[in-house]
Amino acid sequence: MIGLFGGTFDPIHLGHLRLAEELREALDLTEVRFLPAYEPPHRDTPQGSSMRRLQLVEAAIANNPAFVLDKREYERGGRSYTVDTLHSLREELGEQPLVLIMGMDAFNGFTRWHRWEEILRLAHLGVATRPGAELQAEATALLERHSMAAADMRQTPAGGICQVPISQLDISATRIRELLRAKRSVRYLVPDTVRMILEKDGL
Repeated sequence: MIGLFGGTFDPIHLGHLRLAEELREALDLTEVRFLPAYEPPHRDTPQGSSMRRLQLVEAAIANNPAFVLDKREYERGGRSYTVDTLHSLREELGEQPLVLIMGMDAFNGFTRWHRWEEILRLAHLGVATRPGAELQAEATALLERHSMAAADMRQTPAGGICQVPISQLDISATRIRELLRAKRSVRYLVPDTVRMILEKDGL
């Protein structure tokens, strides 16, 4: 079972990496593919260029053999819709179970994603939950219909949703950008490989 972790990664930080590692372990994923968006459809234009964000992800995951950089959204260009990426992956991987990794905030807004129902026909969802976070009504209803244990997800290509409690790391890309603009340290918020690039060149 392969995990898929898409995002703007503007920049990638230790919160992203820890989330991916804990879901990899909890769901027994063979690998986690990081999919940096070329042009995210649901937020403002990123501060970092698509090439720079791709380079930072590559630097961040280099020392974890279970983490893989997937460049297809960058290479495709244009708006990075998850459903298009999943169709591309299905053509490559066939019926292998795929798990789209996301945090609670993303899951709460999932029914507003482009062709979200089709996404559930193409992949499972692995939702990282943190202490104190609450599901909204639509997300709760969706979970009730599609809840599935990790062991069962391995038996089918798509359609299940599994919640995974993870460690609380209060790190945000927004805060990291603010610190960089103020010429302050981002040590211990991002991997050292990423920090050296950011402190040398900025975003």
